[in-house]
Amino acid sequence: MNRILLIVEDEKDMQELMKRYIKKAGIDIEIYSAYDGKEGVEKYKELMEKGKKPDLVIMDLKLPEMDGVEATKKIKHLDKNAVIYGFTAFFDTDWSEKLLKAGAKKIIPRYVGFDGFVKEIREFFKK
Repeated sequence: MNRILLIVEDEKDMQELMKRYIKKAGIDIEIYSAYDGKEGVEKYKELMEKGKKPDLVIMDLKLPEMDGVEATKKIKHLDKNAVIYGFTAFFDTDWSEKLLKAGAKKIIPRYVGFDGFVKEIREFFKK
């Protein structure tokens, strides 16, 4: 069974860098993208309906259409077992606390860079 990651991030360059680092690290997963919170919720639902429920969602906080907190709430409403990690520069703020209260399991601060990000992804998919 394939392992599935959904990245919800509005910056296309950031999405591409995350994917590139994950592939370069040799982590064998299917990666799907959404570029705003509303699209992230829709993509999660669509993947669930196709039998490809994401194992992990990487959620940015600052997103157009619907922010990461609202998108997290809606995904958790669709699937109470959804695993969501925030990856954001707003890591030590009230906003990131709201993301955790909405159901995110962890906040990965952007200052860890892509190597730190990949380390977290690798750790998750080892389970």
